[in-house]
Amino acid sequence: MSLRTLQQLTGLDRGYLSRMERGLICRSADHRVRTIADALQVKPAAITQEEKT
Repeated sequence: MSLRTLQQLTGLDRGYLSRMERGLICRSADHRVRTIADALQVKPAAITQEEKT
């Protein structure tokens, strides 16, 4: 999914999403993580690196 599409689905700033994707934002607000996870149809742990492999 492109950042532009994710931006449209979440309403979050594309620059913010890009920084999060590159690991420049280590701790994001829980509501933002849930919003992104919902848009990607994954569990929040999958995008916070808390998911066990």
